[in-house]
Amino acid sequence: MSENLVDYLGAMAIFSKVVELKGFSAAARQIGLTKSAVSKQVSRLEHSLGVRLLHRTTRSLSLTESGRALYERATVSLALAEEARAAVAQLTVAPRGTLRVTASVAFGKLCVAPLVPTFLARYPDVRVHLSLLDRFVDLADEGFDLAIRLARVLPEGVVAKKLRSIHYVVCASPAYLKGQKPIREPAELVRHNCLYYGTGDFGDTWTFEGANGRKSVRVAGRFVVNSSEVIREAVLAGLGIGLLPTFAVQDDIAQARLTRILAGWRPQGPFGSAAYAVWLPDKYLPPKVRAFIDFVEASWRGGGR
Repeated sequence: MSENLVDYLGAMAIFSKVVELKGFSAAARQIGLTKSAVSKQVSRLEHSLGVRLLHRTTRSLSLTESGRALYERATVSLALAEEARAAVAQLTVAPRGTLRVTASVAFGKLCVAPLVPTFLARYPDVRVHLSLLDRFVDLADEGFDLAIRLARVLPEGVVAKKLRSIHYVVCASPAYLKGQKPIREPAELVRHNCLYYGTGDFGDTWTFEGANGRKSVRVAGRFVVNSSEVIREAVLAGLGIGLLPTFAVQDDIAQARLTRILAGWRPQGPFGSAAYAVWLPDKYLPPKVRAFIDFVEASWRGGGR
């Protein structure tokens, strides 16, 4: 909205108040301006429109035909402006409105989406639109309020807050491991069919941290895919050994559908070691965004997946 339009709306509001209260003095008292300032605003409005709005005498004040036409429309416009102001004010006071969130497919499905029903129950005036995408999005161009991302490197020009740590595990099905020698060192993975997440900056080199320092091993396998969910399914099917985030396989390990390998080593993973809330810099972060960030962080801190 241009400065001239803001001035015009302000002048219309003063003019309408003069008409409503039938005088400059009464309008000035209610608005909190001097009588001369109110008169000057009405005169400027008349000058900008090129018409006389009021017939003024020392004893009376009446509308001209142009003044009546402006007043009738000004009251409607000012009511709409006030309605818009109140709607915006509500959005800045309490969480409400549509929240557009994006997350990666597997992490969003397993860790973010299960939290949404409780969040919506707590904030009944919020509507969540969750988009699961295995790519970084342009928050501004694509209209997202917030991204929940696992990232090795965060994009520039955004604000990020770490919400939780991400851990990884090397695992295989009992069927695959049956009859195999126990795997005690990362180097022994070279003789196995290792299923890995193929990306431009990570893939067939797996790095481990252990009591004796860091070790890296170049693995090989017959199946490379850019989906942790598909790797999990292939590992469950007995195809080979997988390096997967714990959030994807913790239930499988707990129920013995998968067996953890190299438990004494801490593997690095393809998605980085943390999940972040990512949003565009904003001096006035909407309450719906702040509420969702705080809710997700508290839920995960409390033991959520």
